Amino acid sequence: QVQLVESGGGLVQPGGSLRLSCVASGSILWLNDMSWYRQGPGNRRDWVATISSEGRTNYADSVKGRFTISRDNAKNTVYLQMNSLDYEDTAVYLCNAGTLTNQGEARVDWGQGTQVTVSS
Repeated sequence: QVQLVESGGGLVQPGGSLRLSCVASGSILWLNDMSWYRQGPGNRRDWVATISSEGRTNYADSVKGRFTISRDNAKNTVYLQMNSLDYEDTAVYLCNAGTLTNQGEARVDWGQGTQVTVSS
């Protein structure tokens, strides 16, 4: 079994910054792509960014130039540095990871999410 736990959300003023973290734990042999999604007030889940195990990154157009995804493979952790936050960035941010477990199972798991609220 694999668990993903996000942290770092909170209340921030427009133009501010936050850094989210997501730690993967459990029976992990290999941690593949790790991604961030967000779910706003309309409840739609939108992709934000992905980082491969080799460090290749991709971003949604809406966050390109403002958000930076990174990972620490030794810590099984993915980060999302969010700068120049705006009201439209208010959402629950969820971590997603593809793993190969010690039992040889290929899985895709989700965390519970962390709330980011941008408000003056």
